[in-house]
Amino acid sequence: MYKKILVPTDGSELSDQAVAAAIGFARASGASIVALSVVEPYPLVAAEGAMVIDVGVEMTQRRQVALENVSKVAQSAKAAGVVCSVATAYSALPHEEIINAATANACDLIFMASHGRHGLSRLFAGSVTQKVLAGTTIPVLVLRPQSAGHRAAGAP
Repeated sequence: MYKKILVPTDGSELSDQAVAAAIGFARASGASIVALSVVEPYPLVAAEGAMVIDVGVEMTQRRQVALENVSKVAQSAKAAGVVCSVATAYSALPHEEIINAATANACDLIFMASHGRHGLSRLFAGSVTQKVLAGTTIPVLVLRPQSAGHRAAGAP
């Protein structure tokens, strides 16, 4: 079946759910995991009465968060007996980094979350997951959030 699974994480609750599911899936299939967290550049917006932001400090903090995200995945994988390597990347185009990391690490599956945005929020925020799906030939397993209207009958 699958041998190596790329698991992108942004540290969100939904991403954590996808990580847990990916680890269980990897354990069941005997696969290893590559955890990836992409640091996006800080968006600079010019405004009247501009505020000074130390971009160097901000990027250092964001890189630290990315390292913490992948370290958390590695710890969870180790506890489950799943081999895990970690990577971080810096890019304004996280979907490209996800695809590049999957290819560079010879992953045969990308396992990721979708935030399930609809309407205008989807239009404006875009969808990293959707861009990954459109940009790769590697299979992508997508964990979608379960809304109250989509829960199974009798589920809390």
